[in-house]
Amino acid sequence: MSECTHNCSTCGEDCASRTQESLLAELNPKSKVRKVYAVVSGKGGVGKSTVTSMLAVAMQKRGFRAAILDADITGPSIPKAFALDSTDAYEDGLLAPALTRTGIQVMSLNLLLEDETAPVAWRGPVLAGAVKQFWTDVYWDNVDYMFVDMPPGTGDVPLTVFQSLPIDGIILVTTPQDLVSMIVSKAVGLAKLMNIPLLGIVENYAWLTCPDCGKKIEVFGKSHVEEMAAKYDLPVLAHLPIDPVVAGFMDVGEAESVDTGDLEDAVNLLAR
Repeated sequence: MSECTHNCSTCGEDCASRTQESLLAELNPKSKVRKVYAVVSGKGGVGKSTVTSMLAVAMQKRGFRAAILDADITGPSIPKAFALDSTDAYEDGLLAPALTRTGIQVMSLNLLLEDETAPVAWRGPVLAGAVKQFWTDVYWDNVDYMFVDMPPGTGDVPLTVFQSLPIDGIILVTTPQDLVSMIVSKAVGLAKLMNIPLLGIVENYAWLTCPDCGKKIEVFGKSHVEEMAAKYDLPVLAHLPIDPVVAGFMDVGEAESVDTGDLEDAVNLLAR
């Protein structure tokens, strides 16, 4: 057994007083971001980017300064939701985020590509590095609430975000399918592993309202979200329906026209 050198950077001892080096990336001095929330999903195709957009829109409507950091590098959909296609340099090597019609600040890889349809064939560490630069090399102008649109799963990019950005909490987006138990369990485990609060669950695609009779149709079957949330003592922050109107607005870049009323409980929690 080696002897403690009292210098944690060179010492091989695993003692209780060992100090852990922080992996948090420094925000550039010109930027200011008060709160950062990660919007995650256990699988793709659950409407995570739509929920991220709606949360930012809801905060902006309340008079806060909202921002979206699009960390889904290989599948960025945030710019299309807000009809954004480019951004500009700021100064001192920094990038300026694109601004939506109502002033939401957005940074996404698609804003930097000449052809937004070009595939991003990058390996994990390069993807993770790009996301980190979106935090360090962008001029975030006095942001109250930043929402990070995460890629699904637990690969290099999510881990980089959780280790490099000062995440204040995680919002989990899921659907009413049987596999929700596995997704919630994994999300709880990841949140504990990274020591980040899991704030609650947003259930998307909860039902479809029949346009003829008005009946609620549970397209994905009976919801299991409430029982899983109770198991882990988590609040269900919203049940969002399948809504063609919302999909239509997102498809034409009118995310700011979406009714965000169903997310009121979630926004109340985050804005405390």
